[in-house]
Amino acid sequence: MKYTAPRGTRDILPADSWKWQHVERVFRDTAERFGYKEIRFPVFEETELFARGIGDSTDIVRKEMYTFPDRKGRSLTLRPEGTASVVRSFIEHNMGRGAQVTKLRYFCPMFRYERPQAGRYRQFWQWGLEALGSLSPAIDAEIILFSVRFFEGLGIKGTEARINSAGCPSCTPAYNDLLKKELASKLERFCDDCRERYERNPRRMFDCKNENCQTLLSDAPSILDALCDECRDHFAHVEKHLRAVSVPYVIDSGLARGLDYYTKLGAQSALCGGGRYDELTSELGGKPTPACGVSAGVERLISALEEEGAFQDAAPGPDIYLVAGSDGAAGSNVTLAARLRETFSVEMDYQGRSFNKQMQEAGRMNARFVLVNQGEGEPLKLREVATGWEASPGEEELEAAIRDRERESR
Repeated sequence: MKYTAPRGTRDILPADSWKWQHVERVFRDTAERFGYKEIRFPVFEETELFARGIGDSTDIVRKEMYTFPDRKGRSLTLRPEGTASVVRSFIEHNMGRGAQVTKLRYFCPMFRYERPQAGRYRQFWQWGLEALGSLSPAIDAEIILFSVRFFEGLGIKGTEARINSAGCPSCTPAYNDLLKKELASKLERFCDDCRERYERNPRRMFDCKNENCQTLLSDAPSILDALCDECRDHFAHVEKHLRAVSVPYVIDSGLARGLDYYTKLGAQSALCGGGRYDELTSELGGKPTPACGVSAGVERLISALEEEGAFQDAAPGPDIYLVAGSDGAAGSNVTLAARLRETFSVEMDYQGRSFNKQMQEAGRMNARFVLVNQGEGEPLKLREVATGWEASPGEEELEAAIRDRERESR
C-alpha cells in the first residue's frame, strides 16, 4: 500500500520550508517591534467555543469545521481560526488584570474542511495579531500599520488598506433590517447559500464569492450610512490615524468578514483581514473587553511573494561545506566539523565520495564557503563559492577570516 498525504494537506519540503521560515522570522521581528508577544494555544478546543465565538451562522461553523467526539463523548474541534482560542486563553488566565493592553501574536496551522484548490488547503497556516483591552481607534490603526510594515519587510510594496465599519450591536440591527428590505425583491436571484444567509445574518451575503451575487449586492445600502454616532466617530478617528502615519487606504462599503464577532472597524485585502470584536470576550463568559485583531493565511502570502519574484534565489545553504582532500582527512573532518559548528552551520561528506563529487555536492547545497581539509600537517583551504575568493587560515584564524570576508562583501 502506498500512503500519501490526506487530500487538502501537503508536505512542506526543505526546498520550500526556508520560505516559511523567512516569513515567520519577518513576522516575529515586526510583531516584536510593535510589542506583540507570542501565544501558543491547543490544536483542538471544545466545539462550543467556536460555535459561540465565530458564529453559528457562518460557513466556517456550519460547513467547514473538523469536529469529533473524544472517548468520553465530548465534542471537540480542530481550531479553524485563532481569535476564539486567544480570547478563551485571555479569560482563563486572567490576562486582562491591570490597565495594560494585552497584545498577542500567533503563527500556526489551522484546519477547515474546504474544497482544495490553488492556495487553499484543509490544513493551512495562519499568522495573527490580537490586541485586547482598548477601545482606542489608535489600536485599529496600529494593527493596519503593522500589516503594511510586515508586507514591506517581506518586499511587498504598494499595499493599500481597504476599510469599512461593521458597526456595533446598537446600530447593526437597523442596518440588517434595511438590508433585508432592499434585497427582498432580488432574493430569488441569489445563490442558495445567500438565501440562507439572508435569513440568518444578511451581512454574511457580502462574503459570497459568486459573481452574480456580488453584482446583485453592488447597489446595496452601505452600513456607513447607518452607523451610530459612536461608531461613526471611531471610524473617523481611524482614518485620521492612518493619514497621520501615511498608510494608503480606500473605503469599501461592501467589505465584510466571514465571522460574526466583528464590530466597528473591519479591514481586509487580498493578503490579510481583521477588525474589532468588542463583544466577544463577554460572549465567551469573560468581562467585557474591547479588542481588535488581524490574521491571514501564510500560503496566500507565500504565493504572492513567489509571484513578485521574492524567492528567485536558491534555498540558503550551510555556511561551510567541509571537504576531505585526502583519505586521511575524512576521519579528522568529524572533529573539525564539531568545532566549527559552535559558530557556523556546517555540512560534510558521509559517503566516502571523491574530491570532485564533494565539490559538486557543496554547489548543489548552495554552501557559502568550501573548506578543504587536506590532512594532518597540511593547511586548510577556504574558498568562497560565489566569487572564487580563497585563503589558507589556520583553524584558530578561520572564524576571523570568514567574518572579515563577510564585512568585505557588504
